[in-house]
Amino acid sequence: MTRMTRTDGPRRRAALALAGGLVFAAPAQAVTYGFCWQGEADYRIEGVIAYPDNMRGLVTERDVTAFIITGWRDDAYLGRWSAEDATPETSWMLRFDADALAFRMGGYVEDNSYQQWNADGTATDCGTPGFGFNGGNRAQDVCVDGTFIDESGVPPDTPLAISASVEDPCGPVPMSALPRPRRTG
Repeated sequence: MTRMTRTDGPRRRAALALAGGLVFAAPAQAVTYGFCWQGEADYRIEGVIAYPDNMRGLVTERDVTAFIITGWRDDAYLGRWSAEDATPETSWMLRFDADALAFRMGGYVEDNSYQQWNADGTATDCGTPGFGFNGGNRAQDVCVDGTFIDESGVPPDTPLAISASVEDPCGPVPMSALPRPRRTG
């Protein structure tokens, strides 16, 4: 696996350009947000979610127009996954509250707080090479190259930060810069 660091300018810009290209391929009437997950042991996910701007309430994997995650440990690149990579065999479940601008976390399917982004409850089915995230009821954690990374885990109800910055979702952009969704009616 090729290792990339956040300070590898051309590689980092290429990864962001790829992610940006997928986001900008979304329909003209879509909202796009960055997000940042901070795991234990310096594991991190930087991601992008886009969905139709008229969506209210629960947004699921069937609704998103773009969804991309990139995994890091410290400054070492671990891998990426996109909804465009999903197949019928992929563990792919997403629950996002468009009104609260928050991923529903907690890890229970019955209350729409379970997340499977190329990783099921065992977090071992992300492929080799591969990368995925699981927000289950034991923990939120990652899968790297088909291996569950237990040390990445944080409590299941840990909030996942939404950012106004798609280019640097874990950066210092203040939450006050986050646009509010349009309300109709």
